[in-house]
Amino acid sequence: MARLAVVLFNLGGPDRPEAIRPFLFNLFNDPAIIGAPSLIRWMIAWLISTRRAPVAKHIYAHLGGRSPLLDLTRSQAEALRKALAVDGDRDVEVFIAMRYWHPLTEQTVAKVKAWAPDRVVLLPLYPQFSTTTTASSMTAWKRAAAEAGLGVPTSAICCYPTEDGLIQAQADLLRRSLAEAGQGTAGLRVLFSAHGLPKSVVERGDPYPLHVEMTARAIVEQLAVPDLDWQICYQSRVGPLEWIGPSTDAEIRRAARDGVALVVQPIAFVSEHSETLVELDIEYARVAKELGVPAYHRVPAVGDHPAFIHALADLVRRSLVAECNPCSHIDRRICPSNAIRCAQGGGLV
Repeated sequence: MARLAVVLFNLGGPDRPEAIRPFLFNLFNDPAIIGAPSLIRWMIAWLISTRRAPVAKHIYAHLGGRSPLLDLTRSQAEALRKALAVDGDRDVEVFIAMRYWHPLTEQTVAKVKAWAPDRVVLLPLYPQFSTTTTASSMTAWKRAAAEAGLGVPTSAICCYPTEDGLIQAQADLLRRSLAEAGQGTAGLRVLFSAHGLPKSVVERGDPYPLHVEMTARAIVEQLAVPDLDWQICYQSRVGPLEWIGPSTDAEIRRAARDGVALVVQPIAFVSEHSETLVELDIEYARVAKELGVPAYHRVPAVGDHPAFIHALADLVRRSLVAECNPCSHIDRRICPSNAIRCAQGGGLV
């Protein structure tokens, strides 16, 4: 029987307090994050990680000193394995490769090689493509696979911002939160919050904000609530650079001025981690309360929602027959021509 290895990509997170500074160093030492020459980048990463470690330790203290991301990704991996196993025409194993903390890409490449698959499918847990996430993970995989001599036929799923199952899961969770808000949609605004990017990255042709808008509009269309008040916003700004906006905290201030309640949905995070459990649930909730926002509700991340897992399984199946790196529309590129750093432009693997 043929053997298929599916590799899930995510950023990773520290598994103990002592791992926080090296995790941050790995993050900021990535050329996809800081595009300086290697020695200068190493120095910048050391400086930022050293300075931010105490702040990050306080953040992770709310989570027991560690990120829950790996455990949650393992749940997604097992659900996906079971969804693919029902096909019965191949032996399937799902692996996890984290970009900045264990299991690191090199470790996962070694495990995949030892398992000896006939085919590898790379599946980022980033629905919206960015050079700072998907492309960085794919580049790391390509390098590690070459060094390990892993020459198995490999395909990569570049993005899926409007994949039906993803949108169904997001709309279902949003619908539940709107019901829990208990006031209909009058006097209420939905914030679709995504991780931000520096403007300079987008100006170089990164399609990420275009994909975020595609996801938000697809959720609104699926929800089919007349005259829904909604807004895209961006969180997690770091450093002195100008970032894309509007920012989530600015939108919370606007909601306070307008006197509307908020339902906040993370649409670029598929698992709970510090940006949702601390930044959204604690920090921004506190800001909303202090500013007098009438109510503040947060929609859960999709996690292992059955519709989302079904979407991932379908993407894997389609990737096995695609002639290119598949996105939500395999037969054509979904990014406009000015998104010159779209994965479909030059291929990922």
